[in-house]
Amino acid sequence: SVRCVSETVLIPRGGLLMASVPAKRIRSINDRPLRSDRKWVVYWMVASRRTGWNFALDRAAEHSRNLGLPLIILEALRCDYPWASERLHRFVIQGMVDNRKAIEGTPAVYFPFVEESRGQGKGLLQALAAQAAVVVTDDYPTFFLPQMIDAAGSRIDVRLEAVDANGLMPMSAFDGEFATAYSFRRAIQKCLGEHIGELPLQEPCLDLPAGDGLPPAITDTWPVADLELLLRPHDVLAEIPIDHSVPVAPVDGGAQAAGRAMEEFLNHRLEHYGDRRNRPDEKGSSGLSPYLHFGHISSQEVFVEMMRREGWSPDDVVPPANGRRAGWWGVSQGAEAFLDQIITWRELGFNVCRFRKDPDSWESLPDWARQTLEKHARDPRDSEYTLDEFAASATHDELWNAAQTQLRREGTIHNYLRMLWGKKILEWTAHPRESLEIMLELNNRYALDGRDPNSSTGIMWVLGRHDRPWGPERPIFGKVRYMSSANTRRKMSVTEYIRRYS
Repeated sequence: SVRCVSETVLIPRGGLLMASVPAKRIRSINDRPLRSDRKWVVYWMVASRRTGWNFALDRAAEHSRNLGLPLIILEALRCDYPWASERLHRFVIQGMVDNRKAIEGTPAVYFPFVEESRGQGKGLLQALAAQAAVVVTDDYPTFFLPQMIDAAGSRIDVRLEAVDANGLMPMSAFDGEFATAYSFRRAIQKCLGEHIGELPLQEPCLDLPAGDGLPPAITDTWPVADLELLLRPHDVLAEIPIDHSVPVAPVDGGAQAAGRAMEEFLNHRLEHYGDRRNRPDEKGSSGLSPYLHFGHISSQEVFVEMMRREGWSPDDVVPPANGRRAGWWGVSQGAEAFLDQIITWRELGFNVCRFRKDPDSWESLPDWARQTLEKHARDPRDSEYTLDEFAASATHDELWNAAQTQLRREGTIHNYLRMLWGKKILEWTAHPRESLEIMLELNNRYALDGRDPNSSTGIMWVLGRHDRPWGPERPIFGKVRYMSSANTRRKMSVTEYIRRYS
């Protein structure tokens, strides 16, 4: 069984509880010393791409204050990460613009660097670390980031700390992986009170020691990015060696856009979120998943702002450890439904990735799911499509085509239809292993919230993870949960959705 690991000290400050960076969120990547005789502290921003509500930045700022050294915030963007594209690059660079503005007027130094050719950034972190007392980075459990951070830790001669700023619960709050959302929710309910009040600072860089800025020895080799130039259409970004077949999405990135999206959701859609989030013809979802993925907003900020509006206090509820989705927070129905998504389901994905080296692999699926899918792998398919046909929305099913078109155009899929999208790929490929490869490729290529523990959870759910065997046993699906476009049409209106994305 998986246990809750607790050793947290909370410090009261105002209505909610405020904590310094909890020890459970800090992980040493190497065994190198902290070198107080160096010039600065470095925060290497790789996942929590924001300047407030960020435990990793809080930790770097703590070091800066304690050592009396200035803080350098390095936010770098390589051009050779998997699925690098104009869509993803632009979203990140827009966030860099907001981060630069947020740091202006503080003693911290913000250093945005964007590779314009492969390998241009090689050696930059080591050069900064050579004069750093300590380097702090983000503890993100998937994509290429864990390998990149481990490699960096072995190359630099100072301490490298990775800090978990991903969710309301520290990933290390538990000592193992959970098989179901029910069991994870039940565990959260048992130790929620120990972590729910641990909040990062909104403006951690205001009272730091001042420095002299970046030396020419650094910026001559690795120039500070001209972010406005990079955002001009058909300019420098078009010359960077990334995938130019995936165009920018009609949604802006960055902390400012994330804040507007949060306000729009809380003001206009939260009340009916539980009822409308699964209706394709209505805009009922939060719209926050791209911003949560790129770290442009934190789940703590969203939680605090929503609960403030709900008039909630940590003293209002002592949750029963019954695993139920709703009825124990003491807030509105819409808020209860959203809390289950942003805490239970989102952080369940981080839990899997924390304890699995292969969270996206076929072998990581439950035994019963792999066995039943393999048993039916040779069942005849009414239709089969290639990756290119799927990508081009070229199937016989107009509802599925609309969902894929939304993904290709906008970088997202409607909540409910994302599940149907995956189930149909399983049904229309020659083998379930191939269906997994296609789902991952399409999601990671086009989705703004792809390459993420949460989207990985959704894809693996299609194949049985965090679910149970269902009857009756069906062709192709076996005992894995079945979904159909016909049933979806009967349950909800999709006419306007299909018209919009036809």
